[in-house]
Amino acid sequence: MDISKKENIEWDNKMVESKKRQAETIYLILGGLFIAALITGNLIFQKFFHWTPFGWYTFELSVGILPYPITFLVTDIISEVYGRKRANRVVIAGLFASLFTLLIIVVANKAPATIWSPVSNEQFTKVFGLTFVAVGSSLLAYLLAQFVDVQLFHFWKRLTKGKHLWLRNNASTINSQLIDTFTVIFLLCTLGAIEWVQFWKLLINGFLFKVIIALLDTPIAYVIIFGIRKNFGLKKPGEELKF
Repeated sequence: MDISKKENIEWDNKMVESKKRQAETIYLILGGLFIAALITGNLIFQKFFHWTPFGWYTFELSVGILPYPITFLVTDIISEVYGRKRANRVVIAGLFASLFTLLIIVVANKAPATIWSPVSNEQFTKVFGLTFVAVGSSLLAYLLAQFVDVQLFHFWKRLTKGKHLWLRNNASTINSQLIDTFTVIFLLCTLGAIEWVQFWKLLINGFLFKVIIALLDTPIAYVIIFGIRKNFGLKKPGEELKF
């Protein structure tokens, strides 16, 4: 083998390795965003806010809902670029991260506060005391909704032969968000974290809010996926990274 051909092969191998590292870095960043959004939503859920985007309808929602749509956006991006197995890995990682967070909070809640502690036992319990209920309810809803989201995304991807990203992004997210919203609110009401009188209002408000966000984040998904696909030379509809 002549020197120039050998150098070309070595250069190609270096480029492949560089692309692999880039792909793994992007995957880790997306996974980190997913886990951060999931855990944050469970920690801050006890504060409720109102939002009147249209001037005639007022949403009353938990602030925990704000980061949650990000989790579905991230799994859709990973599903599109990295495939179903990689998306499911992130879902499982989110499960273990949530359980670990729950363990830390339980231990912290049991630890007695000092006299000079800026946050007393009562204050800490008031803010984080229902986290066990929230995380437990959220995990059950989360596992069900996220796996449904990934499965539906790939169902639509196969059906459309990799075309019409907007369809599978919204069809999978909207259906899974309905499952998630119903499940988590039902469990929170059943376990006493939220009064039953709030059930229908929170269900309707939560689902409508998530649908609006799902529609709004479609252009974001297009931009991110287009950028990743272009960077890694994915040209065929539905083509995924093989690293």
